[in-house]
Amino acid sequence: VGAILSMTGNYAALGDSEKKALDLEVKRINDAGGVAGRKLELIIEDDATDEAKAVSAAAKLLEQDKVVAIIGASGTGQSMAIRGDVDRAGVPQLSMAGGNAITAKLDPLVFQTPWPNKLVVPFVLKRMKEKGFTKIGVMTDTGGYGKDGLAIIKEEAPKLGIAIVSEQTFNPNDTDMTAQLTKIKGSEAQAVLIWSASKDATTVLKNSQQIGLKLPFFGGSGQARTQFVEGAGTAANGFEFGTGKILLPESWGKETPEYKAAADFISRYEAAYSAKPDIFAGHAYDAVWILADALKRTEGDTDPAKLRDAIEQTKDMVGMGGKFTFSASDHNGLTENDLFMYRVENGAWVPAR
Repeated sequence: VGAILSMTGNYAALGDSEKKALDLEVKRINDAGGVAGRKLELIIEDDATDEAKAVSAAAKLLEQDKVVAIIGASGTGQSMAIRGDVDRAGVPQLSMAGGNAITAKLDPLVFQTPWPNKLVVPFVLKRMKEKGFTKIGVMTDTGGYGKDGLAIIKEEAPKLGIAIVSEQTFNPNDTDMTAQLTKIKGSEAQAVLIWSASKDATTVLKNSQQIGLKLPFFGGSGQARTQFVEGAGTAANGFEFGTGKILLPESWGKETPEYKAAADFISRYEAAYSAKPDIFAGHAYDAVWILADALKRTEGDTDPAKLRDAIEQTKDMVGMGGKFTFSASDHNGLTENDLFMYRVENGAWVPAR
């Protein structure tokens, strides 16, 4: 099994969490005897958060290592970049990126474990509308996830009666965003929506604090990590974001299979790494278990067509993202019911009230 992760570069924090989860779950599967009596061999390649390197990694995994499936990539741009290689090889891909484009235009071979932007964007916008915000500023990065998110924001906001009064972008690795934020400050914006998976999204909040921009800030899955909260410091207080329930698994309800699976994974992850898993670790968990479940149903047959069909037939698979049910028309299988709104208070996330 090949995995293309952003172990270095702008998405390194994502790749680190994903690798830890993949290592942990592959070991668990193999220690229990593997799948259909065969052990999983995980071959990880680093794409350095670069689309060209992702393509090179895919070529190696498919042509040299002859992998039966690819888990990855971490980022939307990288996941889209390898699609041509995946299609030519006829090998299934389980992306761990949240861009809507990954599964919106259905590719028979491509599946997706995170909640796509088409679910998360309207979920967050509805929260903003509930709080009375009808004029917003938008800050998105110029990477694949940010561009994808911006397109969905511009599509969904008008449906809710929300006007975008200031639309700003920033590049990955930008260190100063005061110019864009000053424009938002001078607009009629009542709140600001950040859409980015970049580590530099923390700069948005810090610069806002520095220029006295005191509007409420909102975001999505890209900010659902301790590095974002810690990096932004006191500027993150009050920040609200929408993502999955793994960060507070009791939000599922303690009698649910999702809560029980999450509690088990969190316990084992903490024991191995002395840290709680984030949503990105959850995406990796879901990818490897969806694949293992499919291989079990093919009785270990790795014929690409049979494996692809088995993945597409995934039904009620309990994971960290929710309960997955794929179909010929849906290669994500999650719903808005799998999402939850959080608020940052004093360096920790709590339920948004």
